[in-house]
Amino acid sequence: MIKNNNKQSKGKKSNGGPKGDWIYKVILITFGLSVFFSFISENLMMRFNIIVSVIILSVIVFIGIMFDIIGIAVTSADETPFHAMAADKVPGGKEGVKLIRNADVVSNFCNDVVGDISGIISGAVGASIAAKILNSGELSEILVNTFIAGLISTITVGGKALGKTIAIQNSKNIVYRVAYILFLLKKRFGIDLFPRKMSKK
Repeated sequence: MIKNNNKQSKGKKSNGGPKGDWIYKVILITFGLSVFFSFISENLMMRFNIIVSVIILSVIVFIGIMFDIIGIAVTSADETPFHAMAADKVPGGKEGVKLIRNADVVSNFCNDVVGDISGIISGAVGASIAAKILNSGELSEILVNTFIAGLISTITVGGKALGKTIAIQNSKNIVYRVAYILFLLKKRFGIDLFPRKMSKK
Protein backbone atom coordinates (compact mmCIF):
# COMPACT_ATOMS: atom_id res chain seq x y z
CA MET A 1 0.00 0.00 0.00
CA ILE A 2 2.83 2.39 0.83
CA LYS A 3 4.47 1.79 -2.53
CA ASN A 4 1.20 2.45 -4.37
CA ASN A 5 0.67 5.70 -2.47
CA ASN A 6 4.18 6.81 -3.31
CA LYS A 7 3.62 6.04 -6.96
CA GLN A 8 0.37 7.99 -6.95
CA SER A 9 1.97 10.98 -5.28
CA LYS A 10 4.81 10.94 -7.79
CA GLY A 11 2.31 10.78 -10.62
CA LYS A 12 0.39 13.74 -9.30
CA LYS A 13 3.57 15.69 -8.87
CA SER A 14 4.78 15.03 -12.40
CA ASN A 15 1.37 15.82 -13.89
CA GLY A 16 0.80 18.91 -11.82
CA GLY A 17 4.29 20.38 -12.29
CA PRO A 18 3.94 21.88 -15.78
CA LYS A 19 0.50 23.28 -15.03
CA GLY A 20 1.75 24.59 -11.71
CA ASP A 21 4.43 26.51 -13.59
CA TRP A 22 1.67 28.05 -15.71
CA ILE A 23 0.44 30.02 -12.69
CA TYR A 24 3.71 31.92 -12.51
CA LYS A 25 3.88 32.33 -16.27
CA VAL A 26 0.34 33.68 -16.51
CA ILE A 27 1.10 36.34 -13.90
CA LEU A 28 4.13 37.55 -15.86
CA ILE A 29 2.31 37.32 -19.20
CA THR A 30 -0.68 39.27 -17.92
CA PHE A 31 1.46 41.99 -16.37
CA GLY A 32 3.70 42.33 -19.41
CA LEU A 33 0.90 42.40 -21.98
CA SER A 34 -1.23 44.76 -19.88
CA VAL A 35 1.59 47.26 -19.48
CA PHE A 36 2.60 46.99 -23.14
CA PHE A 37 -0.84 47.40 -24.67
CA SER A 38 -1.90 50.05 -22.17
CA PHE A 39 1.22 52.05 -23.07
CA ILE A 40 0.54 51.64 -26.80
CA SER A 41 -3.12 52.61 -26.46
CA GLU A 42 -2.40 55.65 -24.30
CA ASN A 43 0.24 56.99 -26.68
CA LEU A 44 -1.30 56.14 -30.04
CA MET A 45 -5.03 56.65 -29.51
CA MET A 46 -4.64 60.41 -29.16
CA ARG A 47 -3.25 60.53 -32.72
CA PHE A 48 -6.32 58.92 -34.27
CA ASN A 49 -9.67 60.53 -34.99
CA ILE A 50 -12.91 59.37 -33.41
CA ILE A 51 -13.90 57.04 -36.28
CA VAL A 52 -10.59 55.15 -36.27
CA SER A 53 -10.66 54.97 -32.47
CA VAL A 54 -14.17 53.47 -32.53
CA ILE A 55 -13.06 50.88 -35.10
CA ILE A 56 -10.06 49.94 -32.94
CA LEU A 57 -12.31 49.72 -29.88
CA SER A 58 -14.70 47.43 -31.75
CA VAL A 59 -11.82 45.14 -32.77
CA ILE A 60 -10.53 44.95 -29.19
CA VAL A 61 -13.97 44.08 -27.80
CA PHE A 62 -14.47 41.51 -30.58
CA ILE A 63 -11.13 39.85 -29.76
CA GLY A 64 -12.13 39.59 -26.10
CA ILE A 65 -15.44 37.99 -27.02
CA MET A 66 -13.84 35.55 -29.49
CA PHE A 67 -11.28 34.33 -26.97
CA ASP A 68 -14.05 33.94 -24.39
CA ILE A 69 -15.89 31.71 -26.88
CA ILE A 70 -12.74 29.63 -27.40
CA GLY A 71 -12.22 29.20 -23.66
CA ILE A 72 -15.82 28.07 -23.10
CA ALA A 73 -15.74 25.73 -26.12
CA VAL A 74 -12.58 23.97 -24.94
CA THR A 75 -13.96 23.39 -21.44
CA SER A 76 -17.26 22.00 -22.77
CA ALA A 77 -15.94 19.90 -25.68
CA ASP A 78 -15.73 16.10 -25.66
CA GLU A 79 -12.28 14.62 -26.10
CA THR A 80 -13.44 11.38 -27.80
CA PRO A 81 -13.96 12.68 -31.39
CA PHE A 82 -10.47 14.14 -31.42
CA HIS A 83 -8.95 10.80 -30.43
CA ALA A 84 -10.63 9.35 -33.51
CA MET A 85 -9.25 12.19 -35.64
CA ALA A 86 -5.77 11.69 -34.21
CA ALA A 87 -5.97 7.94 -34.92
CA ASP A 88 -6.96 8.71 -38.53
CA LYS A 89 -4.11 11.26 -38.72
CA VAL A 90 -6.50 14.14 -39.41
CA PRO A 91 -4.60 17.45 -39.18
CA GLY A 92 -5.50 19.10 -35.88
CA GLY A 93 -6.68 15.88 -34.21
CA LYS A 94 -3.76 15.61 -31.79
CA GLU A 95 -3.86 19.34 -31.10
CA GLY A 96 -7.57 19.05 -30.27
CA VAL A 97 -6.79 16.40 -27.65
CA LYS A 98 -4.07 18.63 -26.18
CA LEU A 99 -6.43 21.60 -26.00
CA ILE A 100 -9.11 19.66 -24.14
CA ARG A 101 -6.64 17.95 -21.79
CA ASN A 102 -5.28 21.39 -20.91
CA ALA A 103 -8.72 23.00 -20.73
CA ASP A 104 -7.90 24.69 -17.42
CA VAL A 105 -4.82 26.40 -18.88
CA VAL A 106 -6.58 27.31 -22.14
CA SER A 107 -9.61 28.69 -20.30
CA ASN A 108 -7.43 30.70 -17.95
CA PHE A 109 -5.52 32.26 -20.84
CA CYS A 110 -8.53 32.92 -23.09
CA ASN A 111 -11.11 33.96 -20.50
CA ASP A 112 -8.92 35.60 -17.87
CA VAL A 113 -5.68 36.82 -19.45
CA VAL A 114 -7.02 37.95 -22.82
CA GLY A 115 -10.36 38.94 -21.28
CA ASP A 116 -8.77 41.17 -18.63
CA ILE A 117 -6.30 42.71 -21.06
CA SER A 118 -9.02 43.48 -23.61
CA GLY A 119 -11.04 45.06 -20.79
CA ILE A 120 -8.12 47.25 -19.76
CA ILE A 121 -7.34 48.33 -23.30
CA SER A 122 -10.99 48.95 -24.22
CA GLY A 123 -11.28 51.14 -21.13
CA ALA A 124 -8.22 53.15 -22.18
CA VAL A 125 -9.50 53.51 -25.75
CA GLY A 126 -12.93 54.48 -24.43
CA ALA A 127 -11.34 57.22 -22.32
CA SER A 128 -9.49 58.45 -25.40
CA ILE A 129 -12.75 58.58 -27.39
CA ALA A 130 -14.44 60.44 -24.54
CA ALA A 131 -11.63 63.00 -24.53
CA LYS A 132 -12.01 63.54 -28.28
CA ILE A 133 -15.77 64.03 -27.95
CA LEU A 134 -15.31 66.51 -25.12
CA ASN A 135 -12.73 68.46 -27.11
CA SER A 136 -15.07 68.72 -30.08
CA GLY A 137 -17.96 70.35 -28.21
CA GLU A 138 -19.46 71.52 -24.95
CA LEU A 139 -20.72 68.31 -23.40
CA SER A 140 -20.83 67.06 -19.84
CA GLU A 141 -17.69 65.08 -19.03
CA ILE A 142 -19.56 62.88 -16.56
CA LEU A 143 -22.31 62.04 -19.07
CA VAL A 144 -19.88 61.26 -21.88
CA ASN A 145 -17.63 59.06 -19.74
CA THR A 146 -20.60 57.26 -18.21
CA PHE A 147 -22.25 56.66 -21.57
CA ILE A 148 -19.10 55.27 -23.21
CA ALA A 149 -18.27 53.06 -20.22
CA GLY A 150 -21.83 51.75 -20.16
CA LEU A 151 -21.80 51.12 -23.91
CA ILE A 152 -18.52 49.18 -23.76
CA SER A 153 -19.73 47.10 -20.81
CA THR A 154 -23.08 46.36 -22.47
CA ILE A 155 -21.52 45.22 -25.75
CA THR A 156 -18.86 43.15 -23.98
CA VAL A 157 -21.20 41.42 -21.54
CA GLY A 158 -23.92 40.91 -24.16
CA GLY A 159 -21.43 39.58 -26.68
CA LYS A 160 -19.94 37.14 -24.19
CA ALA A 161 -23.38 35.96 -23.10
CA LEU A 162 -24.30 35.22 -26.70
CA GLY A 163 -20.87 33.75 -27.30
CA LYS A 164 -21.25 31.24 -24.47
CA THR A 165 -24.33 29.78 -26.13
CA ILE A 166 -22.51 29.56 -29.45
CA ALA A 167 -19.45 28.00 -27.79
CA ILE A 168 -21.42 25.27 -26.01
CA GLN A 169 -23.53 24.38 -29.05
CA ASN A 170 -20.58 24.36 -31.46
CA SER A 171 -17.75 23.32 -29.14
CA LYS A 172 -16.40 20.56 -31.41
CA ASN A 173 -16.16 22.78 -34.51
CA ILE A 174 -14.63 25.67 -32.58
CA VAL A 175 -12.03 23.49 -30.88
CA TYR A 176 -11.15 21.85 -34.19
CA ARG A 177 -10.60 25.20 -35.91
CA VAL A 178 -8.31 26.35 -33.11
CA ALA A 179 -6.57 22.96 -33.13
CA TYR A 180 -5.99 23.22 -36.88
CA ILE A 181 -4.36 26.64 -36.40
CA LEU A 182 -2.09 25.10 -33.76
CA PHE A 183 -1.30 22.29 -36.22
CA LEU A 184 -0.24 24.83 -38.86
CA LEU A 185 1.88 26.74 -36.33
CA LYS A 186 3.72 23.57 -35.40
CA LYS A 187 4.11 22.31 -38.97
CA ARG A 188 5.21 25.55 -40.63
CA PHE A 189 6.97 27.40 -37.82
CA GLY A 190 7.86 24.66 -35.33
CA ILE A 191 5.83 26.34 -32.57
CA ASP A 192 4.33 23.85 -30.11
CA LEU A 193 2.25 25.59 -27.46
CA PHE A 194 1.60 22.32 -25.61
CA PRO A 195 4.75 20.23 -25.00
CA ARG A 196 4.30 16.50 -24.44
CA LYS A 197 4.65 16.83 -20.66
CA MET A 198 1.58 19.10 -20.63
CA SER A 199 -0.44 16.77 -22.87
CA LYS A 200 -0.78 13.97 -20.34
CA LYS A 201 -3.56 13.76 -17.80
